[in-house]
Amino acid sequence: MDQAVEARSRDRVSRMFRAAAEMGLTVCRSWAFNDGAYNALQVSPGHFDERVFKALDRVLVEAGRHGVRLILSLANNLEAYGGKTQYVRWAWEEGVGLSASNDSFFFDPAIRDYFKVYLKTLLTRKNHLTGVEYRDDPTILAWELMNEPRCTTDPSGDTLQRWIEEMAAYVKSIDRKHLLTVGTEGFYGPTSPPSKLAVNPGIWKDNNYGSDFIRNAKIPDIDFASIHLYPDTWLLQQRATVDEKLEFAKRWVASHIEDGDTELGKPVLTTEFGLSHRAQGFDPAHRDVLYRAIYDIVYGSAARGGAGAAAFVWQLAPEGMEEFHDDFSVVPSEHPSLRRLIKEQSCRLAKLRRGAGEEAKRALSACAAGSS
Repeated sequence: MDQAVEARSRDRVSRMFRAAAEMGLTVCRSWAFNDGAYNALQVSPGHFDERVFKALDRVLVEAGRHGVRLILSLANNLEAYGGKTQYVRWAWEEGVGLSASNDSFFFDPAIRDYFKVYLKTLLTRKNHLTGVEYRDDPTILAWELMNEPRCTTDPSGDTLQRWIEEMAAYVKSIDRKHLLTVGTEGFYGPTSPPSKLAVNPGIWKDNNYGSDFIRNAKIPDIDFASIHLYPDTWLLQQRATVDEKLEFAKRWVASHIEDGDTELGKPVLTTEFGLSHRAQGFDPAHRDVLYRAIYDIVYGSAARGGAGAAAFVWQLAPEGMEEFHDDFSVVPSEHPSLRRLIKEQSCRLAKLRRGAGEEAKRALSACAAGSS
């Protein structure tokens, strides 16, 4: 969205969707929030910048042109693009906030009302280019309540659970056409059995972050579960070797797909995963090995009709966006082996669908164009 605001950078959006389509990718996860920051969508509670809304309209149209559907995240646990911190700051500045704690985002009635105003405004937005309201737009595959929600002040998980239940019900009261997910990282919580808690990584084993993967995902209004995967960060204190990171990654993804099969009866998407190029001893080949391992687990599940549905690289970027890169950014054109691997995964998943639907047909068309 941010790159679609100003004319000089809009081509980046087109190039990214074009590159994605050439690799057979049919779904992209992106932010639909920017609260109080540069080029903010929501400049203050309930007040929106039409110029930025038009940019989001353009993103939807451009994605549709390239046959890519979107998972749109609605808020950020982190401070980037405002995040929950900005909502708490607004309430504090207006004299209605109960607490200066960032976690008051989840329990303060005034802040929950701020968020609901944003949700209703976004979901009922009429695209100025198509005349279609977002809640009716088929380019949107799903909404994600928050990127990596955590509530550290309540490790029982009750506060976050209540917030998810309330906001999921509210979204569904406005839009029942699109799928909905939470946006969790996948940490097992207090209601999980010891065997699952043991899967949590390193210092996360006891999970004092207020999230509870299975409990959160079981909420009826949640249509699919999500997990993230960052072995470099999560196993940093253990000084894990490359092989140890790989084994953890495979166990992490397989465990959650098992949950989808046996506990949830819902798809499980790995909506972020990657390796940091700043990790000690990093070699680009390590990414190929990790990606292949994750893709094989997801494909194996999908092939037998299981819960494994997809795995999204964090993060793909077009050329010329170096100022936005982080430790995990990948420019596909600069990493041919990784590009081929992503395309191979897209193609074999598309073939499982036997060509049903426009997305699968587009992916198969990209596959037919060759492996380069």
